[in-house]
Amino acid sequence: MSFVDQFNKLNWDDISMSIYSKTASDVERALNKPKRDLEDFKALISPAAEPYLEQMAQLSYSLTRKRFGNTMSLYIPLYLSNLCANACTYCGFSMENRIKRKTLDRDEVSAEIDAIKAMKFDSVLLVTGEHETKVGMKYFRAMVPMIKEQFNYLAMEVQPLDQEQYAELKTLGLDAVMVYQETYHPSTYGEHHLRGNKTDFEYRLDTPDRLAKAGIDKIGIGALIGLEEWRTDCFYVAAHLDYLERTYWQTRYSISFPRLRPCEGALQPKSVMTDKQLVQLICAYRLLNPEVELSLSTRESPSFRDNVLPLGITSMSAASKTQPGGYAMDDVELEQFEISDERSAASVEDMIRAKGFDPVWRDWHSAYSG
Repeated sequence: MSFVDQFNKLNWDDISMSIYSKTASDVERALNKPKRDLEDFKALISPAAEPYLEQMAQLSYSLTRKRFGNTMSLYIPLYLSNLCANACTYCGFSMENRIKRKTLDRDEVSAEIDAIKAMKFDSVLLVTGEHETKVGMKYFRAMVPMIKEQFNYLAMEVQPLDQEQYAELKTLGLDAVMVYQETYHPSTYGEHHLRGNKTDFEYRLDTPDRLAKAGIDKIGIGALIGLEEWRTDCFYVAAHLDYLERTYWQTRYSISFPRLRPCEGALQPKSVMTDKQLVQLICAYRLLNPEVELSLSTRESPSFRDNVLPLGITSMSAASKTQPGGYAMDDVELEQFEISDERSAASVEDMIRAKGFDPVWRDWHSAYSG
């Protein structure tokens, strides 16, 4: 059994219709319950819930403070390579884009590490394009131990791997893996993933199961908001989380909600989510699950990140560069996507403190459990 089995029992159109048929009374019922289920989540992300946003925000704030206190975990992405063997319509690293390709060697990685550590980060997310031959396990075996020596917490966002490969990477220091389905609508997924291993919808969908079986400490999931109708896609994320927590209860989970950003060969969103709707979604995830970590990246604007920070977010990236060598090299070219919040790590830290929160440069769980 895996989530693929449960996924095949779900019907996109039925779920969408159910979400859009929710009423004010459904929303009020969900808000008044001490513990909410997926049916309540449908109500909370429905158009009927929009007039209740202030109440949702207050509840979300309270639940987050009760579970996470006033801590805000900070992390930074470290892009190791922009080589990619996939053709994806929404990504600047797509193999069909004629751009300069770069994979960092050990000396270049060392320079990036020095630059990142100078900004105080102790939690890093390794990111690559998906190229199994040139940026696969051989490369990871060389780089992961070297990088882990310098950082308390090490996460990866790379191509999906087999269970045995994840288990090996865990022995080398890997703590967490982020793997986003992009969209849970199979035919839409096919429209945007044109060539390469990423065309295998079910193998990607099964990745969190393999990660949990390999004993990875934390798994991050999410949808790329804009590829499909956002409410239905985000319900599938919630259903995926519900399955994972029931099946692999010893693993921690995080959710991200990236909205499409400009990139090389830019794609126009099929479904536009407003800032207000993203706040609604963040609060709905928190009301559904008081334990899950919610992460907000520099894709979003400084003002939005500042305002939404208290409402349910538990971790934020800062000072992000989305190209290999972005922190230490001068001649870098391609970004995977354009960031929106370009503030320095110190500026983001000051903002967090000004709002009465405690910046945590390590992964919050490991920082406060020992």
